Amino acid sequence: MEDPERERERIVVADSNVLVRHAISDYLRHCGFSVIEASHAEDVLIILAHDSELGLKAVLCGADLQGGMNGFRLRASVREIRPDLHVILSGSIEAAANAAAYICEEGPHLRRPYDPQGVVTYIRHLLARSRSPSPTA
Repeated sequence: MEDPERERERIVVADSNVLVRHAISDYLRHCGFSVIEASHAEDVLIILAHDSELGLKAVLCGADLQGGMNGFRLRASVREIRPDLHVILSGSIEAAANAAAYICEEGPHLRRPYDPQGVVTYIRHLLARSRSPSPTA
């Protein structure tokens, strides 16, 4: 039985490859997440404009996202708008290296092809960390 708290966790899956996007989105839904799909970074930014209604927790995107900006640029834009939102990058080493060559703070978090359970475990770990109280300095 899925945890009712987890069922409210909404994630955006952004990937230009429709087959990859649908496969991982379906798996995440099966695991109890609410998923919004996007094919380009610009779609993610439109979704974020309505985030107060949606309650987004994370964005999973390919480093080699097609369109006006790749996954690394999207992550930078999302962090400006919503610094608390988890942005999980995925991709092959070659694609990530090419996409991040001039703006990289950190590499992709997940490797493609996806290990579906690994994606779920990674997202749940991130969301659990963000629910834990921060230690006071």
